Amino acid sequence: MKITEIEVHEVMLEYQDFLAYQFNHYYGPTKRTVYIVHTDTGLEGLGESGGAEPLEVIEQYIGTNPFDWIGDETSLGLGTAMYDLMGKVVDVPVYKLFGQRYRAWVPVGSWTVSTDPARMAETVAEYASQGYTWMKYHLSPFENVIDQTEMMETVAPEGFKIHYDLTMGGTDDHIPELLEKLSQYRIAGCFEDPLPGEDIEGYIELRQRSKLPIVLHHFPMGATYEVLLRPADAYMLGHAKIGDAIRRAGLFAANSSPFMLQNVGGTITRTMTTHMMSAFPSANFHFFGDTETWKSDVVNERLEPINGFVRVSESPGLGLTLDREELERLKKLKLPDQEKWIIKSQFKNGTRMNNIADPNNSIFMVRPDRKRLIPMSYDAPISTEYWDDDGTSVYKKMFQRIEQEGVVLE
Repeated sequence: MKITEIEVHEVMLEYQDFLAYQFNHYYGPTKRTVYIVHTDTGLEGLGESGGAEPLEVIEQYIGTNPFDWIGDETSLGLGTAMYDLMGKVVDVPVYKLFGQRYRAWVPVGSWTVSTDPARMAETVAEYASQGYTWMKYHLSPFENVIDQTEMMETVAPEGFKIHYDLTMGGTDDHIPELLEKLSQYRIAGCFEDPLPGEDIEGYIELRQRSKLPIVLHHFPMGATYEVLLRPADAYMLGHAKIGDAIRRAGLFAANSSPFMLQNVGGTITRTMTTHMMSAFPSANFHFFGDTETWKSDVVNERLEPINGFVRVSESPGLGLTLDREELERLKKLKLPDQEKWIIKSQFKNGTRMNNIADPNNSIFMVRPDRKRLIPMSYDAPISTEYWDDDGTSVYKKMFQRIEQEGVVLE
């Protein structure tokens, strides 16, 4: 069997209605790339990625046998399609290509962005109704995390937990104190990247002090030696190539360390991640794919959770079939760009703060410290509104002033 052709399709994504307002302000419209790999035997394999691989990478796969790409270290998206083909040709589900199955149901979480407490609560209620028991978001110093937590807890069913991502610091909070404060809430579940990744000694100490699990995502030594020091309760691999994930899974298993994969994408990516998590011995922490944030997909099947778990498919390959009609619709879909907008914040002492948000630089929403403008805190008495260009002179003057001053305090 040889690969004869690889179709590359860029599709536009539609956010779920309850997420669209805040997601568009953070990121604007989002796209992803879908691969359809053809062979000389008539089989097709499916893969996807956040952006298209360079032509020279795609060409490496043409003329090869999918089995040449066991433990693929070149492309996660195209490697997914190779495993789909391998499973189909030998008539087994993908997880059997990695080894024995350790779990038939894999824990999965949901994801959102930090926004005002009322919208956060709405998101928790919606995800809980869809069968999720975990929700992750990156804390933002433009919102008070305690206000958010208290509002979310009012609507969360028993057992629903929040996965707080602190994005490796960037605020003037005393982190042990902040984590202690959050840990008092029943909805609080775990803390990801509360310190800079290179501060392994700090993680070791923080893990001893924290009542809830500490999750480490950004590794200073590539998830190797530092794992043996046990700086965290669980570990996260983000968009790791398949071969790299296999090696790291062996290390985590040898160390009896829980871990998860975070591979963002649609149902193709979620399904591949589920197969891998099923076959890796200690991959028993809830994974994220953000598939739940989009309205539709390019395959006919859906991998929906029941009580926080998704079922591993027993069909050959990934067990997915292409919805060519929906693929073509999403290729043609045009969504309006989100222009820069003003982050309009209010402190309880009456002070007003105005910043500019750029969807092309969304990291500012969670790490404004990178612009070195003003120290901020996750627990400040602050609330924020999104101020879009309303055509008024007031907006224009404020926008120009922020451009000149960086941040405006009044």
